[in-house]
Amino acid sequence: MVQTAFILLLVGIAAGTLGSLLGIGGGMIVTPVLTVFMGLPIQYAIGASIIAVIATSSGATIAYLRDDLINLRVAMFLEIATTVGAISGALIAGIIHPLWLETIFGLFLLYQCFNMVKKLRGKGKKADATNVQPDVLSTQLKLNGSYHDKVTMEKVDYEVTHVKGGFAMMYGAGLASGLLGIGSGVFKVIAMDSIMEMPLKPSSATSNLMMGVTAAASATVYFFNGAIKPEIAAPLAIGILMGAAIGTRIMPRIQSRMLRMIFVPILLIMGIQMFLKGFGVGF
Repeated sequence: MVQTAFILLLVGIAAGTLGSLLGIGGGMIVTPVLTVFMGLPIQYAIGASIIAVIATSSGATIAYLRDDLINLRVAMFLEIATTVGAISGALIAGIIHPLWLETIFGLFLLYQCFNMVKKLRGKGKKADATNVQPDVLSTQLKLNGSYHDKVTMEKVDYEVTHVKGGFAMMYGAGLASGLLGIGSGVFKVIAMDSIMEMPLKPSSATSNLMMGVTAAASATVYFFNGAIKPEIAAPLAIGILMGAAIGTRIMPRIQSRMLRMIFVPILLIMGIQMFLKGFGVGF
């Protein structure tokens, strides 16, 4: 029992560090480890994954708010789309076959992986462009923001564009969450970074805040279903909070290019996994 708790603590540290660093939560690490390597039933792994997301969000949000990296207006605006999408997904579950959705989202992730590679190679738009032209909606809603880059020691002002596209993407992410029971941290980052053209650092930080709001609603259901086991969730949450503290110290101090280099293989793995699951190939 002590050995298991220690392993869960280490898994939590890894999940919290990576999740807070990239704004993707820790579920993609927690669920495979608990099911494949530790042999836990999938329902307990998913319950623990929900706790992982909440713990990552809680630990990271405090630090990112202190560093003024989170765009609260963008977070609250996009959370409307995620919530409506999640409710829609829950309502139409059983009408749309999940395999179709997994295939579509898998292809989309692979496409975004290709776009990020282009940015890294300098063939696409500048990774964190400051000459983005804001659209009317972003100006009306005052979604544009700024942050202090601890790498260059400069204040970075940025504009937000393609708000409708980002909102639609977040609705799709919520739809996938409701239908497939997956976290949508990757889609949140994509919506802000690739579609709305926010810099990657505030995109990741804002995603951390949003994930906690979304996961908190799901946690109640899993708790009353008995899928959240304290002996699993407690050491995991402690490790995640420790990892989140590490990740939030690292993220502001590394270049956005390095963040993208970490993010690309994550997108590639998740894209391939979702695409293959759409054809019935499990992991």
